[in-house]
Amino acid sequence: MADIRGRIPAHTLASPHRADFHILILITTGEGRHEIDFASHPCRPGTLLWVRPGQAHRFHHPGSLDGKVVLFTADFPPDLGSAGPRLTGWLATPRWTPAGPDLTAISTTIDQIAAERAASVHAMPVALLRHLLAVLLLRIDRLPTEDDRRVDSATAELFDRFQAELERSYALTRSAEHYAARLGYTVKHLTRACVAAAGHPAKHLIDARVVLEAKRLLAYTEVPVADIGRRLGFADPTNFGKFFARHAHTTPGAFRRTQKASG
Repeated sequence: MADIRGRIPAHTLASPHRADFHILILITTGEGRHEIDFASHPCRPGTLLWVRPGQAHRFHHPGSLDGKVVLFTADFPPDLGSAGPRLTGWLATPRWTPAGPDLTAISTTIDQIAAERAASVHAMPVALLRHLLAVLLLRIDRLPTEDDRRVDSATAELFDRFQAELERSYALTRSAEHYAARLGYTVKHLTRACVAAAGHPAKHLIDARVVLEAKRLLAYTEVPVADIGRRLGFADPTNFGKFFARHAHTTPGAFRRTQKASG
């Protein structure tokens, strides 16, 4: 992280921003907080953070923390099988506190990635780096989480397909019936799968994804509120404002002002 702070001003790191790649951070020294998609996570030595592409995030007092950082694009890891959607979806866990052998294994694998990358400036061993990264990600997949839901394979597959369809269409429709029809199931069946996999019905997750994107755009861009509403499928700015206020318990303008003031 010291290298990142040397290249990026502290005020930029402390303001909401988005990256189009994955960021894994293993905190090694210091204590503080890191905000990912508007949830603030405590950090101390041993904390593992994962920021996915498109997520809004910021460091609180970035100079007080140090750690190991792994950056990679979405298409770099090999196929991770059923672990892939669990690790990379928008609902995926952002923070862990590995300890003992788990922490040692994760830290060692990160060091191996760094060593291979540093030693191969002229002939980077892409295949080796790709497989070392897969080992790291699969180790992370085995870590316990606060809400560790494991469902049968059929439910997991349907929920993964729903998440993929939601990413494609959340700005076009908020209809649970649309998603169920696209996936070839009834709304009742889709909702049952969503509750089992994520604890919420399909309609709740659809609306939550739209609100999240609205928050991201309000926080890290200067795009006018009305234009953000149109991007997310609201022809009428008033309807967008009502939708946002109902789910976020504040207006779009007030949310933006709060984010800019705390940056």
